[in-house]
Amino acid sequence: MKFDYRNHNGGGNVFETRNPARPDEIVGAYAEVGDSAGVEAVLAAAAQAQAQWSEVPPVARGDRLTAFLDDVIANVERIAEAITLEQGKPLAEARNETLKGCAEGKFMAGEAARQQLQTSAAARPRVRNLILRRPRGTLLAICPWNFPAMTPLRKLCPAIAFGNALVIKPSQFTPATAFILAEIAERHFPAGLVQVMPCGGAFASELTAAGHFDGVSFTGSVAVGRKVGQAAATGLVPAQLELGGKNGVIINDSADLDSCLDQVFGAAFQTGGQRCTSLSRVIVHHDLHGAVVEGLAARARALTLGDGLAPTTTLGPLCNAAHFDSVRAATARAVDEGATLVTGGESATVAGCEGGYFYQPTLLDNAGASTTASREEIFGPVLSVLAYDSADQALSILNDTEYGLTSSLFSDSHALIQRFLDESRNGMLHVNNGTVPDVNMPFGGMKHSGLGAYSVGASASAFYTIEQAAYLAW
Repeated sequence: MKFDYRNHNGGGNVFETRNPARPDEIVGAYAEVGDSAGVEAVLAAAAQAQAQWSEVPPVARGDRLTAFLDDVIANVERIAEAITLEQGKPLAEARNETLKGCAEGKFMAGEAARQQLQTSAAARPRVRNLILRRPRGTLLAICPWNFPAMTPLRKLCPAIAFGNALVIKPSQFTPATAFILAEIAERHFPAGLVQVMPCGGAFASELTAAGHFDGVSFTGSVAVGRKVGQAAATGLVPAQLELGGKNGVIINDSADLDSCLDQVFGAAFQTGGQRCTSLSRVIVHHDLHGAVVEGLAARARALTLGDGLAPTTTLGPLCNAAHFDSVRAATARAVDEGATLVTGGESATVAGCEGGYFYQPTLLDNAGASTTASREEIFGPVLSVLAYDSADQALSILNDTEYGLTSSLFSDSHALIQRFLDESRNGMLHVNNGTVPDVNMPFGGMKHSGLGAYSVGASASAFYTIEQAAYLAW
């Protein structure tokens, strides 16, 4: 066993994590926080640390946050191994995830210094109007299992930059990385400013509904996000919800189809498709349909399934048994509904990893716009192809889901590009590239893909701070 946190927070009910490549291998053991005494201890430590931290000047907070991130980078191999052991993704992806989270965090460290006092015109003589921002207090971060480092960092860094305390509730499948980040944080911030609180989702919602936190930031599925949102509404707690996606790419024309397909394929199959920003629908002009299907299928067959710690692995296992079964069932349902199975579509056996949650990279063609393949967030290595004849049809298909997270267009047509920018009902838009966001740009979606202020970028302050209007008369 690699990670042992059974005595954390007084030691409540213990749960174990397992290596998804070898489910018989126990990776870690963790104690839940599930009673009032444990919660009170967490909240008291957070409140004391936050009161101290909020007095630190913003520039100094940014400097200390940068030092923390440098420390995280120095421990990147340790963190990447923890991610791979509990989540399953290849080690290189785990490393890149951590470094991407640190790059986003360094931008947020700069935001601490860029936080400015705003003035507004006054309606009366001898009065000055100011707009102030102050920390919210103690925030709860509910994190998913697909990005055990980047998602906590995406919440931790703005929280700390703007003077808050943060309690991280990690997924019970992948808590090790959160504990490592918290241990590193202890070297740079007041004790209790960053804490990990392993617990069940229902208990976290109960605490939120009771108003124990000053804000809750959640990343995960729409179904669970609804429950968190309802709990936040009950407790009158501000909520930031980052939810799912059924992201589409329109391939209309491309001067370099190979480069286009490389970007589309990477955006679809990184992390085994277990990403809210994964491309899962390829909406292709009928003139390119055959070449696109052939090119994507060849790339899928070239992936190497295996243990994420093996250097030859390019596609790791799915994270857990329940999700493995869900992906298999959704793919089978899509085929039953009429989609053509081009490649994959079955579980896989990897030598030395018998029993691992391996699923073949899967390509579906002729996916009807109203079927599982085109509408359900399968959240696995499954990519669906739909052909279209006109721009109107392509944009209609693109927007015809309950989600609105991210989308992409490959075209040299200026008219189509403008239409895409005007008509794509998604929070993040990409033209002639995949769906990889920059570290300084707002991250979020519309429709059922998100609610509340976007994370990352300058807009993060809308959630992580409270706005105050001040009137100074003399």
